[in-house]
Amino acid sequence: MRHFGHLADDVRNRLFHEQPAAFDRDSPADVLATALGATLYSPATRPTLARDIRRQAARGVVSMVLCLEDAIADHEVAGAEHNLVAQLAELDADSGGADLPLLFVRVRAPEQITDLARRLGPALRLLSGFVVPKFTEDSGLPFLEALTGAEEAGGQRLFVMPVLESPELAHLESRREQLFGIARLLDKHRERVLAVRLGVTDLCSAYGLRRSPDLTAYDVALVAQVIGDVVNVLGRADGTGFTVTGPVWEYFPLQERMFKPQLRRTPFAEATPPADRVRQRLIEHDLDGLIREIELDRANGLLGKTCIHPSHVAAVHALSVVTHEELCDARDILQQHRGGGGVSRSTYTNKMNEAKPHRAWAERVLLRAEVFGVARAEVSFAELLSACVA
Repeated sequence: MRHFGHLADDVRNRLFHEQPAAFDRDSPADVLATALGATLYSPATRPTLARDIRRQAARGVVSMVLCLEDAIADHEVAGAEHNLVAQLAELDADSGGADLPLLFVRVRAPEQITDLARRLGPALRLLSGFVVPKFTEDSGLPFLEALTGAEEAGGQRLFVMPVLESPELAHLESRREQLFGIARLLDKHRERVLAVRLGVTDLCSAYGLRRSPDLTAYDVALVAQVIGDVVNVLGRADGTGFTVTGPVWEYFPLQERMFKPQLRRTPFAEATPPADRVRQRLIEHDLDGLIREIELDRANGLLGKTCIHPSHVAAVHALSVVTHEELCDARDILQQHRGGGGVSRSTYTNKMNEAKPHRAWAERVLLRAEVFGVARAEVSFAELLSACVA
């Protein structure tokens, strides 16, 4: 699989200075963690789950979570498990996992990992791992032990993605102890941890909060503090950290074909540049807040995003593409670093590049460039997005 692989070759050639590289479930963990992109959640109760997975893959989705937790009611769990096993068996029989996204199952209890691994049989090979909700130092160990057992029984690599969303993290008096305890636990199982996910909806629920579509997670002071502390402890660039993914955006358009409606008729509509028309459509459909939040995710050290609606995927992926300017900066910085350090003016002559302080940033940019590609110098985010939703 590859990002933007659903686009025609001529479209990709027009958009990219360097094409996104191919990867698969067996790629190195750092590549997969970067490649997660917009991770689309789907309730495991869906009777068309296998077809949905194929359809989303064809639309450019590269990671999905099949949810047995909050996305379904308590009384639906047994039926959802049965449906999940049957649908994955169907996918395995049809394709053996070819052309499918990275698939994860969000479970409620450790024993579900063991039970599902057994029931899936050969279809377990379709999974890249499990998502663990409300992860704490105390609750996390049984899940990790169950994952280890499933790995050994199935004879394949499986990852865990813990979700940090418990009240202990929201509450100031327990947050510090929890974060350092989680860090110690994850460090012991580092080879199995693909990424750390943030459950902002649950964090808000501890205080009866919910952000509007006009506000990002970073506008909610309590949530912004938790995100900052999580990145501080778990997102360090010194080799002790992990990939931390962005929180879910809860709002989606009322109609499926969000990018297709006619623009409001004005005397100037036909003269509006294509990039501006894309931006106008986004604003009209309440995705401007999502774009702002993705930009703030990146500025705060988060990569990728939890998504609950397919319409969010294109924006996340388009904003993940490395710009030509970023590529030039990153390569200049690393070349300088190899030469012993120092400071120089950027290729675009608009900023200072300092080799030692900017090295970790540059290395992350080059990894993102490998996975998401590098846009041509003249190609904007709006053009990337427009191509994805055309």
